[in-house]
Amino acid sequence: MSSQLLDSVLLQTDFPELKLHASGKVRDVYHLDEDRLLFVATDRISAFDYVLATGIPHKGRVLTQISLFWFDFLRELVPNHLLTADVSDYPEPLQKYADQLRGRSMIVARADMFPVECVVRGYISGSAWKEYKATGRVCGIELPKGLRESERLPEPIFTPSTKATSGHDQNISFADMAKLVGPELSRQLRDLTLAVYVKAADYARQKGIIIADTKFEFGRTARGITLADEVLTPDSSRFWPADKYSPGRAQESFDKQYVRDYLEEIRWNKQPPAPALPADVAQRTSEKYVEAYRQLTGLELDV
Repeated sequence: MSSQLLDSVLLQTDFPELKLHASGKVRDVYHLDEDRLLFVATDRISAFDYVLATGIPHKGRVLTQISLFWFDFLRELVPNHLLTADVSDYPEPLQKYADQLRGRSMIVARADMFPVECVVRGYISGSAWKEYKATGRVCGIELPKGLRESERLPEPIFTPSTKATSGHDQNISFADMAKLVGPELSRQLRDLTLAVYVKAADYARQKGIIIADTKFEFGRTARGITLADEVLTPDSSRFWPADKYSPGRAQESFDKQYVRDYLEEIRWNKQPPAPALPADVAQRTSEKYVEAYRQLTGLELDV
């Protein structure tokens, strides 16, 4: 990997003037005031629940720019929490960090977040495939017999999960979700999740990308139920190249599966410390993220 490419990787953020609100595997969230937060997407990458020692060039920009694309695309279907991603409109104390923030950050409205991940699956893969093989069901939903791995489902299914502060989210049934957030709100979130997925998946298919599954986070703002966090990115979704899709096996993808495959090859025991990645693996993964952005939006990533 070239030194120029290495220089483009942002693993940590540091804005002394701001209070850190939360730090996740990829995003750092800062408190601006009672109504606004600053989201910054780093180039960190996680696999098997651990953040790796090597970042992926441009990854944070890809995640942010794809989310911005979808916020705009879906704006008539559901409100979102975006206020601005134009760094020139950021508060004055942040202007000296403009180069670091540009393209990978956004200021958002604070939302009262619901304690569930709204997961939708149009194809059977990952944990859903494992559960289906064992039980014939996914999150309590009975599925047709004889489905193959990666096969398209007769219709998309809503399979919520808990939000884990560490480790894996846990799949739950719709009835369990109703106990957490209430029956009527659960129905609203389910119907909205399915509507957003269908609209986005139909568009992506026209661009040569299958969105096999994805997860959304919703909260409540003055505008009602609001789409928040990242949206339909290669980190929150399974993106498969449509021209290489073939059910009955695992699929090629635009996400971090390339990294997972490498970690399996080196037989990492999935315990800390997480290993570094070779330059070629980081570079190839970066190319996959950038290509997903290019294919979905028709634009070149401004790096």
